[in-house]
Amino acid sequence: MDKRHTTEKLMARVGGSKYTLVVAAAKRARQLTEGQSPKVTHKSNKPVLIALQEIEAGKVKWQGTAGGIK
Repeated sequence: MDKRHTTEKLMARVGGSKYTLVVAAAKRARQLTEGQSPKVTHKSNKPVLIALQEIEAGKVKWQGTAGGIK
């Protein structure tokens, strides 16, 4: 699978927006940095990559609001 298909799959998981994907991944990466356990078996020690793997696997729940992501 090439990077474009992976990016499209990730964006579909969060509602189709690349901006929502970036914010969701950043917020989850911050949670991981603060000590929360990863929800997937990961190949990387980088929190952002782990967050993206979790989003791709459907393990991260997010909630969109009128004012942004919670």
